[in-house]
Amino acid sequence: MKDMKVCVAGAYGAFGIKHLDALANIDGVQVTSVMGPTRAKIEALAAERGIGHAATSLEECLARDDVEAVILATPTQLHAEQTIACMRAGKPVLVEIPMSDTLDDARAICAVQKETGVMAMAGQVRRFNPSHQWIQNRIAAGELKIQQMDVQTYFFRRSNMNAKGEPRSWTDHLLWHHACHTVDLFQYQTGETCSEAFGIQGPPHPELGIAMDMTIGMKVPSGPICTLSLSFNNDGPLGTVFRYICDNGTYIARYDDLYDGYDKQIDLTGTTVSNNGIELIDREFFAAIREGREPNGSVHQVLAAMETLDRIERSFQS
Repeated sequence: MKDMKVCVAGAYGAFGIKHLDALANIDGVQVTSVMGPTRAKIEALAAERGIGHAATSLEECLARDDVEAVILATPTQLHAEQTIACMRAGKPVLVEIPMSDTLDDARAICAVQKETGVMAMAGQVRRFNPSHQWIQNRIAAGELKIQQMDVQTYFFRRSNMNAKGEPRSWTDHLLWHHACHTVDLFQYQTGETCSEAFGIQGPPHPELGIAMDMTIGMKVPSGPICTLSLSFNNDGPLGTVFRYICDNGTYIARYDDLYDGYDKQIDLTGTTVSNNGIELIDREFFAAIREGREPNGSVHQVLAAMETLDRIERSFQS
């Protein structure tokens, strides 16, 4: 099998590194190019990883014959413009969550995908975590029905730092980034689009200009509800915990691990080929390219989540 050659843009950021590590575990894929905004940093990373090309502009990477696909782990505000540039250059693209931070931009991405026919996938990694796949498999088999999802997404970010604890050049967002995970997952696991969705947010941070605390409520037409609490003010354990309250048991997902309602860990052996959600989403991206099919998490499939996020944002104003 001929190696598929890929560029990772935003390569030395927290999630760029996660993708590079994941790609090293996937046969038939070769990282031939990396992009980052600082010349010294990106060249050092390329040298460290044995990658032949490093650049500070995406355009330079897209012009190369040895770049056949692109993974975008760049700042959120660049996602729409860069995703569209990749498609117009004929390069299949996996864009990290969220694919955009406005509904108009998400719709523009979908329109260009239809126009060009070039595959575009959104980085909705929760669809791929083994814990959530285990739940999805049992829903599909008719063994579970979700009655409620209760989700807590907590961080301590009173300054503009990334997941590596390094200064960020852009500002993160509770709604369009962190809530996007759960909004998409709730609709994916129930197989429905929200019929009701609203949010309440706390006061904005005086310097960052974003809400630091948020509560979101959602319901799908058949009845299941979801309650999501988010905070950048939480001085304690960080991350997201998903509680699935079902007709046949309660399950607690902590990223790639799953527990029952009594905190007994569930053996996920055989659920997926890897226990790493980032690796699993990358595997789906390249498999879909090779098989010429729509990937799980295509930009069209995720558009419904972006529409719900826009609805929630508008509810803040009302």
